[in-house]
Amino acid sequence: MDGRFDGLSALSGLDDPVRRQLYQVVVRSPHPVGRDAAAAAAGIGRPLAAYHLDKLVELGLLTAAYQRPPGREGPGAGRPAKVYSRSEREFTVTVPPREYELAARLLAVAVESDREGSSRAALGAAARDFGTSLAARGREASTAKAGRRQAMQSVLRQHGFEPAEDEAGRTILRNCPFHQLAAQHQELVCGMNLALVQGLVAGLDAPGLRPSLDPLPGRCCVVIGAERSLTETSRTDIS
Repeated sequence: MDGRFDGLSALSGLDDPVRRQLYQVVVRSPHPVGRDAAAAAAGIGRPLAAYHLDKLVELGLLTAAYQRPPGREGPGAGRPAKVYSRSEREFTVTVPPREYELAARLLAVAVESDREGSSRAALGAAARDFGTSLAARGREASTAKAGRRQAMQSVLRQHGFEPAEDEAGRTILRNCPFHQLAAQHQELVCGMNLALVQGLVAGLDAPGLRPSLDPLPGRCCVVIGAERSLTETSRTDIS
């Protein structure tokens, strides 16, 4: 079957509101989600959740595996539970067919072939300017200084970066909207993403937010740390 129609079938599977809600529960979780947890989060029964989760696996939107809950290892631990994670597959549906990814790849190759570096500098400037222009949306969401981080996260969420906070209090971006392009042109795409976030932070007038590169598998290469306030630093020093 044509790949376009495979993608259409997969995306059509999310038309069901229960299935769509379960998909969102799984993709928003930093860890694989079991049937009980998914059912509880969606407010439905476990059998119904299991049915829809397995359908999402059939459609290629989720993957399934078996694992024991933490602390339940060794003999007598019982059977491993079925857990679900977001699939690595990507689906794009365009009618009539379009090849925007091919255009992006050709442009990336052209920028990388510029030995003088002017094309790369122009890309960084364009990404930074675009990020600054996006800050207007964030400023509408929150003008209070304490809300700049939420405003930044709101804008990034709208563009598919899936921001979340890690154990260190940094904002990490759980998804790279340019994943396939980054796989082949990592340095170029990561630099572009960093410039975009830098422009966004500058446009929000949030100097305490510090974007930097920290590439790890499964997420965007950009992380945003936050400087501690003077009060927080004093409390830490006193303790």
